[in-house]
Amino acid sequence: MLTARAIWTAAVFPHNIVSTTGATQASKLHPGNMAWRSSGTSNEELVENLRRNGLLTSARVATAMKQVDRANYVLEKAYAYHDSPQSISYGATISAPHMHAHAAENLLPFLDPGSKVLDIGSGSGYTCAVFHHLVSPLSEEKKGKVVGIDHIPELVDWSIQNLRKDGLSSALDAGNIQMVAGDGRQGYPPGGPYDAIHVGAAAPTLPQALVDQLACPGRLFIPVGVYSQDIIQVDKAEDGSVTRKKLFAVQYVPLTDKEKQS
Repeated sequence: MLTARAIWTAAVFPHNIVSTTGATQASKLHPGNMAWRSSGTSNEELVENLRRNGLLTSARVATAMKQVDRANYVLEKAYAYHDSPQSISYGATISAPHMHAHAAENLLPFLDPGSKVLDIGSGSGYTCAVFHHLVSPLSEEKKGKVVGIDHIPELVDWSIQNLRKDGLSSALDAGNIQMVAGDGRQGYPPGGPYDAIHVGAAAPTLPQALVDQLACPGRLFIPVGVYSQDIIQVDKAEDGSVTRKKLFAVQYVPLTDKEKQS
């Protein structure tokens, strides 16, 4: 089992990020350069620090993250605006904000108003809220759909409370956000196909069920591996062809079932 320190360190600092030219960018994520300096005293300051340090470049994602107060999705309110992962009980964590930024920016081409998103290992509900603001912006009449799934029913109930606390009761009541308890490794076929699928825990291998539930076109962002983990980007083209791309190495808690969660 990974120690809390190991999960903390690796999840805060993804390493060996490779650009499209193949150049290693690991030095950008050195704690002295980036993540440790991105914490703030408010949600807006946190997001602005992420932007200033180059961890967040999209204005759309920044706007969405500013609309989601992280303090509503963590247990330790004093650390709500730290750029670090935190335990949310049941052996689960909420990832560091810069990892949420990475995921949202990677999926952004598929997060247009009206898009459908599946968030697996939805935990506290934070990423569901961010995705909601991207696919159902107030400025657009067209509304998208975000489905969050977690195998811990208590976390699902808590995430709904968090979302309502964060001002998203109307989105829940209208079905624009749906939180369900279930085995995320199997996806959630009733809501598919999905333009974007985000997985917030590491699968030992790439689940074919998730690839099958991608729309054409669509994108999956998923950490894969056991001791050595990498973020894998899976793209499904309009003709149904599938390509995979390794993005960077990380360390996430495992995507598992409730009985094995510790």
